[in-house]
Amino acid sequence: MTRLTGLIVAATVSAAAMLSAPAMADPQMGFFVTSKGMGDGANLGGLEGADAHCATLAAAAGSTGRTWRAYLSTQVKEGRGISARNRIGEGPWYNANGELIAVDLDQLHLSPNIVKRTAVDENGNRIKGRGDKPNEHDILTGTKDDGTAYFPWEEGDKTCSNWTSNGEGSATVGHHDRHGGGNTSWNAAHGSRGCSADNLRGTGGNGYFYCFAAD
Repeated sequence: MTRLTGLIVAATVSAAAMLSAPAMADPQMGFFVTSKGMGDGANLGGLEGADAHCATLAAAAGSTGRTWRAYLSTQVKEGRGISARNRIGEGPWYNANGELIAVDLDQLHLSPNIVKRTAVDENGNRIKGRGDKPNEHDILTGTKDDGTAYFPWEEGDKTCSNWTSNGEGSATVGHHDRHGGGNTSWNAAHGSRGCSADNLRGTGGNGYFYCFAAD
């Protein structure tokens, strides 16, 4: 066999191997916006209840073997509460359609790929935002722009009593579509009108929150 013939045979074998090799698996989902709230305004049953809701929705969508955490912070009277960014692992995170949201915590809080097209629910469906009827782009977070909890001296309830209130109080929300009121923050756009389901809807929400795989 001449050297040229050998090269042709090797190239043919290599091409055949590439064609027969299994396609690379899509990245596993590690981020979504809840497709539905929990039915009681911002009373989510605390962090545990919110985490369980994330896990239930993920499992129903076919995601298994992952540890799910709600992107929510808490408040305390002294010191600092639990910060959302400290609950969700290190990344990277992909949405249900295989699109990269962020490679790590720094990118997530500085320049994430979170817009209306990518901030989808656990089934890969878009969440209604500005321009849709009704607008449901307010996403519960209780969190500052950098993903940390509020300090006690920053006045007012930012977490609807640590996600146990469906009445008095307020919660910081982000805009998953990055639009509205001149504020493009995905996690700290403004405070809600209140904690009830009606008040959340009144400012453009429906009790949704972000879920991240923390493993």
